[in-house]
Amino acid sequence: MKKAVAIILAVGCICLLSGCADVQHISGMTGDPAGFWRGLWHGLILPFAFIGRLFSNGIAIYAVNNTGGWYDFGFLLGAGSTLGGSSRASR
Repeated sequence: MKKAVAIILAVGCICLLSGCADVQHISGMTGDPAGFWRGLWHGLILPFAFIGRLFSNGIAIYAVNNTGGWYDFGFLLGAGSTLGGSSRASR
């Protein structure tokens, strides 16, 4: 019984946190390009955005309208810290 409640709570939390996924509209690429800080945020919410992306095409994982290297660097830092980084590889 406890295991079933834990699974239901975990699925509920994942569904709630997937609401944090950021949407980037790419039609015409208007607006300011995403920089380092937005890349960091997109990397941090990567697991939740991925889950949301499985159910909706309106959720983007990676901002197409970005500044290039600095966005990529922020994205990698955020994704690395969320997914465990190199600490898991050293174990």
